[in-house]
Amino acid sequence: MPDFKTEKLNLTYPCLWVYKIIGLDQNDMQAAVSEIIQDRTCRISFSRQSENAKYISLNLELIVESESHRRALYDALRAHQAIKVVL
Repeated sequence: MPDFKTEKLNLTYPCLWVYKIIGLDQNDMQAAVSEIIQDRTCRISFSRQSENAKYISLNLELIVESESHRRALYDALRAHQAIKVVL
């Protein structure tokens, strides 16, 4: 079984990347994405809602320019208070 923490992805950049973000409020999460990616083109789509409707997940699709760009976006999304989990 591959070790996803140490194994590097073999991607050709730039490429389309999808982050799944999970939080409590869809509007807050969309505002967080706008803050982080600023004027870059992206697509945000609803993914699902938890059974008790406490959590919402959204898919964030955008072009990432490099490995460092992909990781920086991940870190920025993860650090935002409106976003609880980034996959």
